[in-house]
Amino acid sequence: MDASPRPVLRRPLSAFRGLIASESAGGLVLMAAAAAALAVANSPLAEAYDHLLHIPIGPMSLLHWVNDGLMVVFFLLVGLEIKREALDGQLRTWPARVLPGLAAGAGMALPALVYLAFNAGQVTARGWAIPTATDIAFALGVLALLGPRVPVSLKIFLSAVAIVDDLGAVVVIALFYAGQIDAVMLGSAAGLLALLFALNRLGVRALMPYLLAGLVLWFVVLRSGIHATVAGVLLALFVPIRPSPGRPEDETSPLHRLEHALHPWVAFLIVPVFGFANAGVTLVGLPPSALVDPVTLGVVLGLFLGKQAGIFLSVRLAVAAGFAARPAGASWPQIYGVALLCGIGFTMSLFIGALAFADGLHGTETKLGVLGGSLLSGLFGAVLLARASGRGRAT
Repeated sequence: MDASPRPVLRRPLSAFRGLIASESAGGLVLMAAAAAALAVANSPLAEAYDHLLHIPIGPMSLLHWVNDGLMVVFFLLVGLEIKREALDGQLRTWPARVLPGLAAGAGMALPALVYLAFNAGQVTARGWAIPTATDIAFALGVLALLGPRVPVSLKIFLSAVAIVDDLGAVVVIALFYAGQIDAVMLGSAAGLLALLFALNRLGVRALMPYLLAGLVLWFVVLRSGIHATVAGVLLALFVPIRPSPGRPEDETSPLHRLEHALHPWVAFLIVPVFGFANAGVTLVGLPPSALVDPVTLGVVLGLFLGKQAGIFLSVRLAVAAGFAARPAGASWPQIYGVALLCGIGFTMSLFIGALAFADGLHGTETKLGVLGGSLLSGLFGAVLLARASGRGRAT
């Protein structure tokens, strides 16, 4: 009788889970890109850096092509992951959605309130959403530096919170940062969504029809007054996936194929390019008043204090009330450390800041706030996790 072990069917890694398994290399590349942007912006190359970003390429500058063009691909990947995790991943059941949902909701509300405490009644109140975001690549990059000392359950929890957070950010962008609406273009977008729906319902599995319709959708959304990146998420909603409860996931589904194809481009090119193009802030000759500007303080404290308080308190209350279980193998200090890491806003915070202050005003203060809040959150979160991981589980 053959006593050899039977092969075990395992669910293949999605692009997002692959990011965790690969120790978040993309997050480390993003850190390097942000550091390079700061170095260049404070060097003799600063003028050339600014000139390069504003070179006109067709109807838009290079910076606008990065923010309104390349970032659509980033949002497409975000949308694919949201759909995938909701239908066939970590968020496929309501019990699994409770804890990250509550944490993400409180983790967006409190930072917004902190920001408004400094900017209420002023024109700068428009930037309330800047500190509500979490940069999953950056946060996982910090976790990667800590290695296996951090329980896998916490990495999954952080990922789930960031996914819900991204969904909230997309809704905020669509509802609160739209420009003047063009009814004709908006109607055209609705027609294209109907086409995508029909493709999905007819069972079309080839990616090309979806991508071609998505390209036209990007153009009409760009012209409609709604930010163009929303087109990426809308397209993702219609890319087919076949949920497979209890069975290995269907890696041949269009969503899986597109997700895996996009991930390396987004992680190692698009997001680092965005970081390099948007993180550069000149510190030489910066007036001290910029450090205590309401925008700077609102963003720094929103990210550093609002995020950690909202996420940790909501988790603590949810577990105490019996709504959800604490992540397996994680102590409360470790959970608090992850709550701190969620204050790393970077990519999405810089993106929302560019939308909130599209006139270019308060750009320096926004970048200072995002960089300062993200740096404090990353440093304190990493130190706390490193210390907590050596003490064993707390009761």
